[in-house]
Amino acid sequence: MPNNIYNFSAGPSALPEGVIDTIKSEINNFDQGMSVLEISHRSSAFKKYADESEENIRNLLNINSDYSVLFLQGGATHQFTMLPQNLSYEASADYLVTGAWSAKAANYGNYHTNVNIVSDSKDNNYTSLSDTTSWSLNNDAEYFYYASNETIHGLEIHETPAVNVPIINDMSSTICSRPINVNDYDLIFAGAQKNLGIAGLTIVIAKNDLIENKAKNLPPILRYESHAKEKSMLNTSPVFAWYVAGLVFKWILDQGGLKTIGEINKEKAKQLYEYIDNSTIYSNPVDKQYRSWMNIPFIIENDSLTENFLSEASKEGLKNLKGHRTVGGMRASMYNAMPIEGVKKLIDFMDFFQSRNLNNV
Repeated sequence: MPNNIYNFSAGPSALPEGVIDTIKSEINNFDQGMSVLEISHRSSAFKKYADESEENIRNLLNINSDYSVLFLQGGATHQFTMLPQNLSYEASADYLVTGAWSAKAANYGNYHTNVNIVSDSKDNNYTSLSDTTSWSLNNDAEYFYYASNETIHGLEIHETPAVNVPIINDMSSTICSRPINVNDYDLIFAGAQKNLGIAGLTIVIAKNDLIENKAKNLPPILRYESHAKEKSMLNTSPVFAWYVAGLVFKWILDQGGLKTIGEINKEKAKQLYEYIDNSTIYSNPVDKQYRSWMNIPFIIENDSLTENFLSEASKEGLKNLKGHRTVGGMRASMYNAMPIEGVKKLIDFMDFFQSRNLNNV
């Protein structure tokens, strides 16, 4: 990142510096002297680019032809409605609630289906997950829904739940941050603005047999199958957001793919958690087995020091560390574009701040 500025925002988040440089160099001439900001989604140049982008994400995640890859307008929250409308309208669906986003998804689901809450971690303030033997699973559910990572509370489920119905995973904050087995899931969706680009685009990876001949009561624009048949160009596509995502796919491939990216992300999280756990004034509330690699909340024992911490950190180029308003404290979001140097700088600052405030806790 330029000028030693490190953006720890939970989203929209930092872009790789190389991607920003490419955007700068190409923005005025993407096709025949026309900017990418003004070309049609149906132009031959963009269709070619779209096909290449899909091929790249398929290569990254090893997605086979049993799945459709959709590049849809809007944010991931829109999927909270599309999912039950397409897959479980007036039937039933299981929802695992582990944080603010899965809770919101369940609330949206109630408009269209009979939501069964399998388990709700609200009682422990979304810091842990109940034992799977206590889950209230419904074997007649049309699908099982969960968010593998909760950006607000920093809780991550690292293993795919073992259930007997189609699995839907909100991977908005973890997709392409490490290797996964796509075949473990029946549908994955992810807003692009954390690990894959900018706001305005949501990527959906869906098993073809899950979305075929479904939701015929809905108009085409609301049906996954219709978008799949039209290669995500049923309506005017989010061209610029799609373009940026394509650049990010290439950037990940250039870094060595998801294995390399995953090793870097794991190391970033390891270093920050180890510092917090061995510090005197900082703590992380999340059960260690469910700690997120991507979003690390932490608090200072004396909360009156929080505003000073945030102000001084910002002056040092450590931006957007304020925790979500419902949680407080600080939160370091460390998506793919955050270099390990940024994490080390954060740790150095935290150590310096601690050394000056030991008598104030």
